[in-house]
Amino acid sequence: MHPDDPCDQKLTDARPNTLSADAVSTERTIGRHRAPEPPRRPLLGSTPVRVALATGMTCCLGLVAVAAARGDDDPPRTVEPLAEAVAERAAIADERASRSLDRDLAPARIMPSPTVTPTPTPTAVRKAKKPVKPRRPRPVAGLDQAQMDNAKVIVDVGLEMKMPRRALVVALATAMQESNLYNLASDVLPESAEYPNQGSGSDHDSVGLFQQRPSSGWGTVAQLMRPSYAARAFYSALNEIPGWQDMSVTAAAQSVQISAYPDAYAQHEDRATVVASALAA
Repeated sequence: MHPDDPCDQKLTDARPNTLSADAVSTERTIGRHRAPEPPRRPLLGSTPVRVALATGMTCCLGLVAVAAARGDDDPPRTVEPLAEAVAERAAIADERASRSLDRDLAPARIMPSPTVTPTPTPTAVRKAKKPVKPRRPRPVAGLDQAQMDNAKVIVDVGLEMKMPRRALVVALATAMQESNLYNLASDVLPESAEYPNQGSGSDHDSVGLFQQRPSSGWGTVAQLMRPSYAARAFYSALNEIPGWQDMSVTAAAQSVQISAYPDAYAQHEDRATVVASALAA
């Protein structure tokens, strides 16, 4: 109303009661009917998505209703394109929500359980190996295995006692003559047969490799039937002979044995030398 107009003046056709285009345009951009901002992208799988869609559709319907109420004189210019844009965005959001919902409702993937590696059982304790027997020496000089084994005992004891090679030859030649390198018992001493032996003799009470007599103080029957003891007893007696190193094999052997046949030892010197060289190498 103009300030100069009377209070009771009525509206005439000169003052239309419709709002101008500028007012309508201003009203569209401000107040409760302003164009809604593009909705923020909802989080996948969130439940408020459908509520937002419904709110957007309500706003669009409200804008359409307002435009219809204003009449055909001043139709809104942007309502229809705006409604289409909002509807298109709502359809896209609904499709994304449906995808998210489908993913949420998909059955959980069952991961295969890790394969459990069985604990290895401890291996059985290996049995202790039996001690390896030393290799038996290969026979030389026409000896058999038993003779060669006895010859090795004689040589080993001499080396242990730090005896020279000459003493080894003397001891081997003596055993070859006395027992043919066999550990003999005695028919006169039945006790001697109770010990390991390789035959028997009948020369008084003489026993063992060197046919040493217990009655002459060489040792007991049990001791003399052990080849190692008999060899040690022989070397000990040889060491007591002054200048034995300069004697012949026969003379040195006879000095220890006091045999009735002193020259018999010489025949075994060559073989004794070969055996000593093979075992003391």
